Amino acid sequence: MVRQPTEIKTNRNEIKIMNYIPGIIKETSNGYFSLSLMDELMSNREIYCLGEINQESAGALILQLKYLERQDSEKEITMYISSPGGEVASGLAIYDIMHSIKCPIRTVCMGTAASFGAVLFAAGQRREMLPHSRLMIHDPLIAGNGITGSATSLAERVGDLMKNRKILGTLLAQNTGKTIDQIYSKTAKDTWFTAEEAVDFGLADSIIQLEQGKEKDLLTEQENLSQETELELPFE
Repeated sequence: MVRQPTEIKTNRNEIKIMNYIPGIIKETSNGYFSLSLMDELMSNREIYCLGEINQESAGALILQLKYLERQDSEKEITMYISSPGGEVASGLAIYDIMHSIKCPIRTVCMGTAASFGAVLFAAGQRREMLPHSRLMIHDPLIAGNGITGSATSLAERVGDLMKNRKILGTLLAQNTGKTIDQIYSKTAKDTWFTAEEAVDFGLADSIIQLEQGKEKDLLTEQENLSQETELELPFE
């Protein structure tokens, strides 16, 4: 007998569970209190640019950046980025705030930072990539499945698009040390960079080598243990 495949049904509640971010319960002298995981990470000056860049996500990031500056205007902020990009206006708002606050900003690329996600990543004072993360840069695109409108309105849209192209190209040139023509040659199409290629091109400063860090920590612990053992040897 041939067994029929079992139909798997999903609903919105199950999808919400898959995307569930747990809360944290902490104990203090005044008892227990709960806070969100994102609040706990932000208390360590870690913020996240995840998903599409739009007015809502830009507003949330801007508020977090301004709050952390008020808490300590000299301490570094780490921004983790995994984003396909999004609205140019919203991305520029985040970019301007990143450069207007006094705090140094470390950007870390997780997975993929594409389009304006890559522009924000390149804007950090210290730019680090996970070993298997990638960047993608390209010219700004016209959103939508079709182009409609009068010749005059279309000309205005194209003019605005070319202005954004110049703005983004200038920002990438400033943050990579490349000329604007070198940037345009890459953004004329979707250009992907591995972590190594991003460092070579000037989009990133370094690659986070997790295993090497663990090995260094282990060697340091062994050296400290060896020194302690030598100090404990009795004098003859």
